Amino acid sequence: MTVTGTPPRAGDRGATRGAVTVTPSRIAAAELLAALRGGTLLDTAFERVTGSLDPRDRRWVQELVYGVLRRRAWHDTILTARITGGLARLDADLADLLRLGSHQLLCMGSVPAYAAIGQTVELAKRRHGVGASKLVNAVLRRLDRERELPAVRTVEGAAASLGPEYDAIDRLAVRTSHPRWLLERWLRRWSRADVEALCAYDNTEAPVVIRPFGITTDALRDALAERDVHATTAPLADDMLVLPPGVQLTQLGAFQRGQCWVQDPGSAMVVRYGALAAGAQVADLCAAPGGKTLALLEAGCQVLAGDRSDARLDRLRANLARVGRDDVVVEVLDATDPGLVNLDAVLVDVPCTGTGTLRRHPDARWRLRASDVAILPITQREILEGAATTVRPGGLVLYSTCALETEENDDVVAAFLVAHPDFVLEAPPEGTVPDEVLDALTPSPGHPAEGGVRGTVLRVLPQRHDVDGAFAARLRRRA
Repeated sequence: MTVTGTPPRAGDRGATRGAVTVTPSRIAAAELLAALRGGTLLDTAFERVTGSLDPRDRRWVQELVYGVLRRRAWHDTILTARITGGLARLDADLADLLRLGSHQLLCMGSVPAYAAIGQTVELAKRRHGVGASKLVNAVLRRLDRERELPAVRTVEGAAASLGPEYDAIDRLAVRTSHPRWLLERWLRRWSRADVEALCAYDNTEAPVVIRPFGITTDALRDALAERDVHATTAPLADDMLVLPPGVQLTQLGAFQRGQCWVQDPGSAMVVRYGALAAGAQVADLCAAPGGKTLALLEAGCQVLAGDRSDARLDRLRANLARVGRDDVVVEVLDATDPGLVNLDAVLVDVPCTGTGTLRRHPDARWRLRASDVAILPITQREILEGAATTVRPGGLVLYSTCALETEENDDVVAAFLVAHPDFVLEAPPEGTVPDEVLDALTPSPGHPAEGGVRGTVLRVLPQRHDVDGAFAARLRRRA
């Protein structure tokens, strides 16, 4: 039973010291990690698995699971040192249960040790049997006893505890909980200080940033203040607002009335950089879930929104309905062969590795593989080729990603320009976006277009601009 006079904590309602009843929150956390192992994206899995929980418990599950993902390499290091044969020898589900237990025990001060250990042991017993539960019990109790050791207490201590067979990048991978292959890529491009700053950004909780729809920023700020929600101005975009931590967005009247929507400033820079004229006929070919479609509407464009998945388009339709716009044509279409012609402009926010948004999607760093950086540009080039067929002479193709990798950004654009001399890379009008996010197109060393193609692109870097990463290029078809 719950100790007399002590209210149950979020996530611990149902936990007991005696006969253990596993809380719905911990069951959900285990199921959520299982869904990620099965290939489901974190956002999708979270909505499906936690839908029946109350808001406090949903928030607790988010804190636990997102925390585990952001500190997974550290958890793996300290757990491996306390398991004969290491963590890798265990069933993947059992390893995830140990990570959940470790995070509750060492990182969530609101969770008492008896609950962190007892609940995880019971979960292991239910999912894997008595033998597995005994292993979990022994490992977590040892962690509890040794929690003040430097090799357990800090990521720096865990990294320092690695043996001589591990090099400096391995230790950085433990300290930052990023895969080694990704760190190696970034260290070839940026200084170590830059890479460490990027990883530190990725390991912070992403704020909720909103932008007004149909009202002014000041009016939105005042509406929030009436509910005692005091928002601050977002980086790069003084018309966007950062909500304080813990605010339930869906409970805000301004959100319910369709007077705002969620968008990171990095993503917002893409449509601003595009500088599309009011009244322009524009297709958003990779539109779901609809953030850039809404930005195009705010810019006064006439929009056709398409995506290859009707299920993904349902989210876009819901967003349009919430803000009261029924003037957008929404279609299922193939962006590589959209079947559209004579448009003023087309936006292609192509599928990408998303390495600029790892703060919001901490599962992605463990899901991605180095091969993705080689494979995805094939699709990206096909989509850009399809987009080029849709615009009239003098029309604009706006190519964008939320990736930081040159192969997905500069290389795709440079190769397109070489193959299409009827297009030119065009800078935006002066003052369209802050100068600090404009950069020169820089293909990879050895790229066939290296030195032969020049122009200005949008390049938003999390470690320098304190928002999610974004890349965009304005490709103007010659009249």
